[in-house]
Amino acid sequence: MRQIFSTVVRFARNHSRGLAAGIRKAVATGVSFAFAIAPAASGLLPASAEAKAPPARPQAQASAASQCTLQSAQGAIKHVIYIQFDNVHLTRDNPNVPSDLEQMPHLLNFFLNNGTVSSNHHTPLIAHTADDIITSLTGVYGERHGQPVANSFNYFNPASSDGLGSSFTTSFTYWTDVVDPVADPTFNMLTASGKNAPAPWVPFTRAGCNVGAVSIANMELENTRADITTVFGVGSPEAIEAAASSSQATKDFVGIAIHCAAGNSVCAAGNNKPDVLPDEPGGYAGFSALYGHKYVVPVIAPSGLNDLFGKPITGFPGFGGISAAQSLAYTAAMQENGVPITYSYISDAHDSHSFPFRAFGPGEAGYVAQLAAYDSAFDKFFTRLTGDGITPSNTLFILTSDENDHFAGGPPLNAACDGVNTACTYTPGTVGPSTVGEILTNIQALLGEEDPTLDFTKTPFDIHFDMAPVFYISGQPARDSAIARQFEHDSAALQAVNPRTGNVDQLTRYLADPVELKLLHMVTGDPLRTPTFVMFGDPDYFFQTFGSPNVVVNPGFAWNHGGVAPEINNTYLALAGPGVRNNGMTNTVWSDHTDIRPTLLSLVGLQDDYQSQGRVLAEDLQLGALSPGVRNSGAGFEELAQAYKRINAPVGELGLASLKISTAALSGDEATYNQLENQLQLITAFRNALAAAMLDALTKAEFEGQRISGVEEQVLVLQANILIDYVKRLASRVGR
Repeated sequence: MRQIFSTVVRFARNHSRGLAAGIRKAVATGVSFAFAIAPAASGLLPASAEAKAPPARPQAQASAASQCTLQSAQGAIKHVIYIQFDNVHLTRDNPNVPSDLEQMPHLLNFFLNNGTVSSNHHTPLIAHTADDIITSLTGVYGERHGQPVANSFNYFNPASSDGLGSSFTTSFTYWTDVVDPVADPTFNMLTASGKNAPAPWVPFTRAGCNVGAVSIANMELENTRADITTVFGVGSPEAIEAAASSSQATKDFVGIAIHCAAGNSVCAAGNNKPDVLPDEPGGYAGFSALYGHKYVVPVIAPSGLNDLFGKPITGFPGFGGISAAQSLAYTAAMQENGVPITYSYISDAHDSHSFPFRAFGPGEAGYVAQLAAYDSAFDKFFTRLTGDGITPSNTLFILTSDENDHFAGGPPLNAACDGVNTACTYTPGTVGPSTVGEILTNIQALLGEEDPTLDFTKTPFDIHFDMAPVFYISGQPARDSAIARQFEHDSAALQAVNPRTGNVDQLTRYLADPVELKLLHMVTGDPLRTPTFVMFGDPDYFFQTFGSPNVVVNPGFAWNHGGVAPEINNTYLALAGPGVRNNGMTNTVWSDHTDIRPTLLSLVGLQDDYQSQGRVLAEDLQLGALSPGVRNSGAGFEELAQAYKRINAPVGELGLASLKISTAALSGDEATYNQLENQLQLITAFRNALAAAMLDALTKAEFEGQRISGVEEQVLVLQANILIDYVKRLASRVGR
């Protein structure tokens, strides 16, 4: 197999310039033949390797006298302000109702007037807050940060207290926490080789820059249990407070942090703690951090912190409802007081974050009011920063959302409403075509109805409750075991009568077992986290393992994500500041969350000690801001980068086509299953080898100044096109 593929590649390399149609057809035929003999040649598949680290370069720890030293083009960037929304949308959920960002003109126009807003940006899988934010922060997919299943996940545990064979835990923990000291002592944030994942603040603190975290995932403490003892220690005053009052400890120690450059005065107060990163490449000694409102606010706002409307913030407000006025107040105060790099999170606007807690429909009065408050907060934020001299002339601004949502609800009662001038209204409660709410579904009951031979007492299972339920069958059976195959067949056949529409809905969109999950970058370095399979469901439905009736509208939640659907996976990325083109609104470049990290680091002239899985978005940057390697590669860089995303991104062309193949495999008979699973393994191996070669060339251009040769680029792009064509043809033949 390797010899056949090598021959095809060598032929393409020798004839890459001006390939005629006949040559292209011959190359494609050769690759198709290679895939066709996959079952006989599976032992010859190239092994998937750990991502290469960039060449070692001096990483001197910052001295006490050092200043923040970014290496941007012409030294223009002095600040970085990164903001990530929870489920705030650029596109409209109702064609008559302006989108979330349209209802925040001070925010949207800031980026349209000063930079680029891309509507062609995407999530990884699973598309949930933890995975999406961590992917954005690190530039790697879940396989290399440990949280592809989020915002919680299970790990197989024969001693689980509920007897289901797996234990449930949260994705939101501090960066260096472990899953379970006894049952699964791996780091929550985990590389493919089982080490603690590199932390996103490190390049900045090594460059002498303090880094602030405001409610962003896992850069600050996330809970008052393991996080407190990990950072402050067992028996510490903070741990004693947390044991006595979790709510007070949350206000004092959770959600806010500053990671300081070595010896920096911001962390010189007596309340700092060592910033411990046990597996950081190149080591990480002599750094400290401040954790929590109680220890951060005296440094950034000695007289006390008010939100942007003047209301005192007396403790961390909480992750679920932290508003723009609160999050941006922390951000501005940090930027004004020696913390030039900030990462901030702002909660969604489509839920009521005060009593009565419920979901809003598009254009509802409460939803529109919250967006108006957010817009006013951004107006005050930008005005305040301008007064501080923090503007797009010296500051890199980045804005994105963790993911978009699917609105699970009916049309408004007043169909012509626009929300802004006329509020949209919906039917309250659970009955009627214009209700608002996901359809809460007891998947265990439905599976029992579909297949009465399933014995949940003999074979217990658990799922990650979600619109994309992740199955963990007790005993961690092999992917091709009879019980795993039975569950997959039954899940593929699930149907339900939609209580809102009366239609019979097919509940399963896609199925993925560990073979497909590996292609989607969802298999981590911890085998206990690898699920039996994932069911990507109908986005109107939310699945759990209990409840009566089996399907019912739940007005508490209406904005579903996690699964595979354009309205969920397609989000936006906005950039403004030195080196960013003023393209306004654009959809020209396909990107995903892994691309944010290398683009940011390229602009500020820094580099990670690992290779990301993203690419620099050169199309959105000014020529003078590009590295010499990218600039000298010309259009070849962009062509190679775009081809790389097509084959490697989970919701890129190859990824979406592969999901159709996987679904056909898992729902098919055993002959179909074995044939297609073998094909998927071969596709993954070829994809991984090709993507690694493409990424090496891109990374060398981005960060090492090496020009991509025209022949090399053409050969790699040709191979990617052939691979995509093959996978899409296979998907069209077997997809249902």
